[in-house]
Amino acid sequence: MLNALTTGFVNRLRARDSAAWFELWEVFGPVLEAQLNKWGKGRIGRETVRDLSQETLAALSDSIDRYDPSKGARFSTWLLAIAKHTLGDEIDKRMALKRNSGRKAAALDEAWMSQAGGAAPSAEYEAAIFRAKVTAALKMVERETDFADFSVYRMRVLDGTSGKDVALSLGTSEPTVSRRLARVRQTLRARLSEVIAMYSFTPEELGEAERNGLASDPNKASDALFDEAIGELYHCAMQSQRAWGSGPTSS
Repeated sequence: MLNALTTGFVNRLRARDSAAWFELWEVFGPVLEAQLNKWGKGRIGRETVRDLSQETLAALSDSIDRYDPSKGARFSTWLLAIAKHTLGDEIDKRMALKRNSGRKAAALDEAWMSQAGGAAPSAEYEAAIFRAKVTAALKMVERETDFADFSVYRMRVLDGTSGKDVALSLGTSEPTVSRRLARVRQTLRARLSEVIAMYSFTPEELGEAERNGLASDPNKASDALFDEAIGELYHCAMQSQRAWGSGPTSS
């Protein structure tokens, strides 16, 4: 059974809430673009990839009323299956144009909704999906917390600066740095839980945070591990974005 946050988000998508669709694109659009680029193997350019990733969400919009969470599909599997269908459809169209023949659009195979249906997403793709959730939570926290507090968190955790150097840079004390760090961490734990709950359709997805070192039960020891895990996930996400940014530019 879906949790209240996930159910509410799916209902917003089904109601064609434009804000919900924008949120979906903002969080997972970059992951879809990178995956489509990988599948395309240089046959399609960056602009086409971006068009296809948006078409993936449009196809999701068309199929969402048929989504059945009881069949056990992960949210990431849902996106991946539709992206694969969208890319295959585009390549088929191009081949048909080369042959100067018409082609009927293929129907979306919904076997993906079953846990046993279709090929399982790669570990690399699943990791990228999880990093997208972490990045979304960080963006939420940056928008809602005090600028100075988040600056401390960015320097200390995301940039890997020592507490002493952060204090010297900002002209404050190390205890103040620790207090600001704790405030942001507390907010981030809450937002991360919300984001994961919203985009999780299975118990396995709900357990991803703890498996990635982001335990929900804060204590002094787990706080350090939490910050370390956030820093590593953030840097992996930024590295992936830079790799995609250096991809092909033709369409």
